[in-house]
Amino acid sequence: MDYTPERALVVIPHPDDAEVWAGGTIARWVRGGSEVHYVLCTDGSRGTDDAEINPAELAAMRGREQLAAADVLGVTNMVMLGRPDGELEDTSDFRRDLVRQIRLVKPDVVLTTEPYRRNMQWHRDHRIAGQVTLDAVFPYARDHLHFGELFADEGIEPHKTAAIMFWGSENPNAFVDIAADFSAKMDAVMAHGTQARQSSREDLEGFVRARAKEAAETGNNYPDEEFSGLTLAEAFRRVTFRT
Repeated sequence: MDYTPERALVVIPHPDDAEVWAGGTIARWVRGGSEVHYVLCTDGSRGTDDAEINPAELAAMRGREQLAAADVLGVTNMVMLGRPDGELEDTSDFRRDLVRQIRLVKPDVVLTTEPYRRNMQWHRDHRIAGQVTLDAVFPYARDHLHFGELFADEGIEPHKTAAIMFWGSENPNAFVDIAADFSAKMDAVMAHGTQARQSSREDLEGFVRARAKEAAETGNNYPDEEFSGLTLAEAFRRVTFRT
């Protein structure tokens, strides 16, 4: 997909989700001149099989890793909401946090995780983050009477986002060529040392490359000829809104 937004907002359930699922797309957009912002929803404090580490120590480590990964990709800014890992809820407070960032960043597109998967296992935080992000984009960030206090108290204007792109979808309809940006994606993935500690870069790269080849094959077989000729890709379900 030959598309480079002026501004993009990436809403991430856990540290490393953005890099694993969309790191090549983010690298490509930044290389093309995009301004990319991150919102990290959870503190990642429970994402380990290491019985010797405590949650506070893990959260601090994963926060540093996420900052390093974002730096590799050239992300403009990152906001960490610090919500407990595994405890995201569809609440007004969470929705307000995301609406605030959408209205501040004013993205052309929002990237986040697919909330609706029927046939594949999906972390609960992913489902909740995707749903709340979708609602925050449309209609909450758009309509001035939703969270009107953000304007009254902080002067933050409503914003109409043109599109949202979900990674991890069972029914993708947009495919981004990441062949030129695969190395940057892998550098960013490897910045998450707590998650990659049991795998060599060679082994992890083999897994990530296989998935990128699978996405490219799906794109090459998609009816839209825009996606032909792919070798390595990332796949998304794109929803476009009237603006």
